[in-house]
Amino acid sequence: MTVWQAALSALNPNPTDSCPLYLNQAVVAALPSRVSRHNSPSSAHFVSRLVRSCLPGGNTRCIVMVCERPDVFASSCAIARAFPIFSRRSTSSRRAEKKHVSVEFLIVGQDKTPLDSAECLSHAADGVRLAARIVDTPCNEMNTDTFLDEVQAVGRDLGITPLIIRGEELKQKGFGGIYGVGKAAEHPPALAVLSHTPDGATQTIAWVGKGIVYDTGGLSIKGKTTMPGMKRDCGGAAAILGAFKATIKQGFKDNLHAVFCLAENSVGPIATRPDDIHTLYSGKTVEINNTDAEGRLVLADGVVYASKDLSADIILDMATLTGAQGISTGKYHAAVMTNNEVWEAACMRAGRSSGDLAHPLVYCPELHFSEFTSAMADMKNSVADRENAQSSCAGLFIGSHLGFDWPGVWVHVDIASPVHAGERATGFGVALLMALFGQASDDSMLNKVSPLGATNNTTEEQEERDCKRRRLV
Repeated sequence: MTVWQAALSALNPNPTDSCPLYLNQAVVAALPSRVSRHNSPSSAHFVSRLVRSCLPGGNTRCIVMVCERPDVFASSCAIARAFPIFSRRSTSSRRAEKKHVSVEFLIVGQDKTPLDSAECLSHAADGVRLAARIVDTPCNEMNTDTFLDEVQAVGRDLGITPLIIRGEELKQKGFGGIYGVGKAAEHPPALAVLSHTPDGATQTIAWVGKGIVYDTGGLSIKGKTTMPGMKRDCGGAAAILGAFKATIKQGFKDNLHAVFCLAENSVGPIATRPDDIHTLYSGKTVEINNTDAEGRLVLADGVVYASKDLSADIILDMATLTGAQGISTGKYHAAVMTNNEVWEAACMRAGRSSGDLAHPLVYCPELHFSEFTSAMADMKNSVADRENAQSSCAGLFIGSHLGFDWPGVWVHVDIASPVHAGERATGFGVALLMALFGQASDDSMLNKVSPLGATNNTTEEQEERDCKRRRLV
């Protein structure tokens, strides 16, 4: 006890601090004592860093997380991010078989009621790690065919048979965006849909994911320093797959469709050229002036399919859409654009409660959509002025195919920078989706972290907690 007290007194987090114990067999680490209103009260990003850097070696390890009850979900997902699955090191498989990590939560603060079940945390952690594994896997293994295998595997686990439209069938059915982007690749493009339709559903939700398994830029080819890492361009679809699996396993009361827009943006004799004009699933024509602005093309097809064929009331698309996102909202906050102010606020609050932070982009189509003006078609696919709200404009391109007067809720989430930290994927987006739509879950923990649920904390309560808390991990 004396050693423990001495360790605690030695901690001076700025923003974090740690103290080794018992010849480095244990470590006590402190999180920031305060966070700002645009950060998560859980300090989720610092949790992931501390676990990666401070966890002692060994085959059997234990993490005790001391936190308040509202932070359990975010902290669990943060810990999961510290244990990526994918590796092709020659000794990794042998080492992985021998390691076991257990995680325990010690709840402090006013609400000390025990957790109903750890099942939600386990499913969320599995979803985060599934998404990260897909994003980390290079395209020589994670091509469109392999991604479809992942979708089908989740479908089998949930008892759902996916709908798959691929190759020339996409062209025949009018999916000019997905087909045009992926037609030059060895493995054909595809649209895949997992659908959960329970009895008694009162609304229909569609999550649409950008699944560009590799992005060379097409004929507008990327350079040798900007192309590496483009295996991560499927991060939106990967997050939606992980979130869909975890969400349905916890029970979901409404109709939920996961739509995966899969393609490899490759170079070849039949690749889309600048100046080509494609007709997308919306019926609108697009003049291609940049083949490296391909994500918006596949997502435009996906969101219109969600509206026309799935009759979705709420459509959320998630994508590693623009490099400009990192300039707009940084490496930790996804950029959110939506036609609904309530959902804009909900995304920010879900980001704080889940640890997958989010911040709004400007939504002003009457000022920005003119950037896509074309003399030949309904629009071009890339902006005229790259210094005029570039990330916002990219989102507006997607929304324009739904129509700016579309009566439902449309949310666009750009996760280009948060999808990875250094060379590793983060599984970003899984926790955000689970929290944002937690009000429709059968799970009480997801109900509580949902910004739209009846039992969630108010923004004022969250900010008050921000200023009081000090946690140990």
